[in-house]
Amino acid sequence: MAEVNVIQAINMALRRALEDDPAVVIFGQDVGVHGGVFRATEGLYQRYGGKRVLDTPLAETMIGGLAVGMSTQGMKPVCEIQFQGFLYPVLDNLANHASRLRTRTRGRISCPIVLRVTHGGGVQAPEHHSEAIESILAHIPGLRVVIPSTPAKAYGLLLSAIRDPDPVIFLEPTRLYRSVKANVEDSGDGWPLDCCDVVREGDDLTLVAWGAMMQETLAAASTLAERGVSAEVIDVATIKPFDAETVLRSVSKTGRCVIVHEAARTAGFGAEIAAILAERAMTALLAPVGRVTGYDVVMPLPKLEKRYLPTTGRILAACERSLAWG
Repeated sequence: MAEVNVIQAINMALRRALEDDPAVVIFGQDVGVHGGVFRATEGLYQRYGGKRVLDTPLAETMIGGLAVGMSTQGMKPVCEIQFQGFLYPVLDNLANHASRLRTRTRGRISCPIVLRVTHGGGVQAPEHHSEAIESILAHIPGLRVVIPSTPAKAYGLLLSAIRDPDPVIFLEPTRLYRSVKANVEDSGDGWPLDCCDVVREGDDLTLVAWGAMMQETLAAASTLAERGVSAEVIDVATIKPFDAETVLRSVSKTGRCVIVHEAARTAGFGAEIAAILAERAMTALLAPVGRVTGYDVVMPLPKLEKRYLPTTGRILAACERSLAWG
């Protein structure tokens, strides 16, 4: 078992997938000889060759279309889109083809592709390198949307995504690439998809987050514990399909919920979770569902980035507002 960061865990999973399944191919700009812009594919071209680890031009529409075509011919493409702002040109292929092939062919053809995409801000990059558009992707029926928050989940969820017979958008929190380390065993075991994880148990309040925002959310839970408040923390991990039952069970116990995400507030995925709680947990709620989110503006340039991203202080303030009810 080795101590690795998130980008190393992703590299381990890709290497394992290439080793275990000859149908797996990796491509994208600079993923081959140079090992990727963040080095997620480092060493794979040298080990598995140019027929399985392919460099492509910087042409996201082509990358998406090539992935869909290859998947219909028995291959399992794992593609890298360097930054989430560059994912928009791929949406045509995702929404009109990848997500519909199973339905369109009445189950005769599926589309086992994985699109790896960076997610979110916090690394002082330009605005279209720091976007968080998981709610747009979650709105497309037929797509699975996954966001890991630890090296172990990055390894296991990516393996599960590659083994899944349908398209998966794998969002990698850029801020966590090298800031979080943990022991991860290269066992080949996948992490369950479509499941929320209760990463900290509590009785007074439920905190729900995903991706890089798990760092600030867990820090807030620790501060609350010092104040005598027991917060339960849930990592959503798979945005779509969403495991509502785990959140409902938690809120039925605590009666309060604060949702944290760095995407813009309006129509963010937090709004969907709040609506589910309003529909199915109204009698359990002791306070309105709180949301701590990014703002409805273009992701600011680095000088203002910290003002945009939710902080532990903003999360604590939302928790205090919730606890003040009743």
